[in-house]
Amino acid sequence: MVAGVPKLAIVAALEREISPFVKGWRVREQEYAGRRFRFYERDQTVLVCGGIGNEPARRATEAIIALHQPVLIYSAGFAGALDPTLQVGDVILPRRVVNAADGSSVDTGQGEGASAAGPEQKKRLADSYGAQAVDMEAAAVARAAEARGVRFAAVKAISDERDFPLPAMDRFINAEGLFNSARFAWFAAIRPWMWPTTLRLARNSRRASRSLCSWIEHMEVSQALMTQPAVAPVGGSARQP
Repeated sequence: MVAGVPKLAIVAALEREISPFVKGWRVREQEYAGRRFRFYERDQTVLVCGGIGNEPARRATEAIIALHQPVLIYSAGFAGALDPTLQVGDVILPRRVVNAADGSSVDTGQGEGASAAGPEQKKRLADSYGAQAVDMEAAAVARAAEARGVRFAAVKAISDERDFPLPAMDRFINAEGLFNSARFAWFAAIRPWMWPTTLRLARNSRRASRSLCSWIEHMEVSQALMTQPAVAPVGGSARQP
């Protein structure tokens, strides 16, 4: 990337969320604060997958800001619907990101809705915050960006609808925010009653990934820095709650 040219940074949780988008990108590993991060680079855009949860997202955001000096940083990834009208594959641009742990919020300056960060109790979050979707990283990315004077925005693809019985995943996520897919697959394999839910979850994730990657692919850096980005999803509808 060329020094001095505005950069767009994207922080995701897992590579499976954005793998179609970064296929063929340059990959560079860099160290920051004693941890190694894998950065994907193309033109003036840089992306990092920090892991699931607040702390991994915060660390990744701090690293991408320190090492790449972006002008704008996006939290991109999957979210669970709190609004019953949201469907798998819908893409939302939250106006406000709320930290469910302390009620603090960050205004993104785009969209018209709200997104709350937190892993459980969809109904409680919807009732408490008027939120329309829930994720586990956006609030941490927002706080880290705000603390360093970097513009923040978020784009989320719905991976599970409000009434979807999402399996308990916490036990399969380590301290670095990495999901142990093999361990979860074995856990589900010996519990036949979980098979329909697990298969549906896999299909939902693929659909959400396609929608998310298509939206980001059509978001040009100049649009992201100067105007509300254009929406051009494939495989799902775009929503601005």
